[in-house]
Amino acid sequence: MSTYCVIGSGISGATIANLLSKKYSVDLFDKARGPGGRASFKRLDKLKGFDHGTQYISPKSSSFKNFIQNLIKKKVLKTWGGKHLFLNKIKRENKNHLKIIGKLGNNDISKYLLKDINCNFKAELKRIDYKEKKWVLTFSDGTKKIYEKLILTCPFVQLSKLSKKFIKNSFIKKKIKMDANITVMIVTKKIKTNISSYLFDDKILGWVAKENTKKRFKSSKDLWTLQSTYNWANKKINKNRKNKDLNSKILIEQFFKLTGIKKTKVLFYLNHGWKYSSNSKPLKIKSFWDSSTNLGVCADWFVGPRLEAGWISANDLYKKIVK
Repeated sequence: MSTYCVIGSGISGATIANLLSKKYSVDLFDKARGPGGRASFKRLDKLKGFDHGTQYISPKSSSFKNFIQNLIKKKVLKTWGGKHLFLNKIKRENKNHLKIIGKLGNNDISKYLLKDINCNFKAELKRIDYKEKKWVLTFSDGTKKIYEKLILTCPFVQLSKLSKKFIKNSFIKKKIKMDANITVMIVTKKIKTNISSYLFDDKILGWVAKENTKKRFKSSKDLWTLQSTYNWANKKINKNRKNKDLNSKILIEQFFKLTGIKKTKVLFYLNHGWKYSSNSKPLKIKSFWDSSTNLGVCADWFVGPRLEAGWISANDLYKKIVK
């Protein structure tokens, strides 16, 4: 039996699992089909696909910069070049803003960190119990697993449902509102434009990326990722599955309107709703660890909305565990 169980394969789960595996045996579980969490890559076929979650990485802290530079040297990550149009009048553009992406997809960081970890996908955790100083995990298919130590990296709402009665810390009682995001992935015929991405000043559509410009694949068609604003998605997310065609149409209409690209037939589209995308208001703690029950929590929402926040939270938790 492995010592640690980690729930979630996003940047937090992948990082803490990788750190712990240097000293302990680790199993990881995730309800998704593959690793990445919010940095998922949706495949159209074996080579082509969409970064339909995290769009790119722009490291801020020196420690995360070093981590990212190391992965660039190992050819796990690379810089996303091209022309990026900054059309948002509310935010101030940083001219030195780097856009770093996975060589094959933005879930490449998780893949790299988890390459030697025993990972179990399509495994949704439904319930946890603490019995005889062990964690008993019940999954959606009825399977039960027992571990000495448990690390949770899920969104706050899911964390609260699973573990509220086991966590004796004030953060679990907070009303943390996580923003939603609705992403639409589309395929069109070739469009003459040299733009890699657009950041808009719009109430509905926030961001557009041309996947072809990431130079991961060659295609006779153009692949675009459209992401809504948080405010619009917050209002639409609860009924997005029911209204996915309507919401997709609205975002696609905005895409042609705001970019000025001549409207053309959309050959394929796919809608994905992120109900718990990010938390823009950091907490006073970066992670949580209870040494009496061996229960830990790390996630980006402790620190902020960026992917880097999840990495910081995981490293903070690891320090608490091994101190």
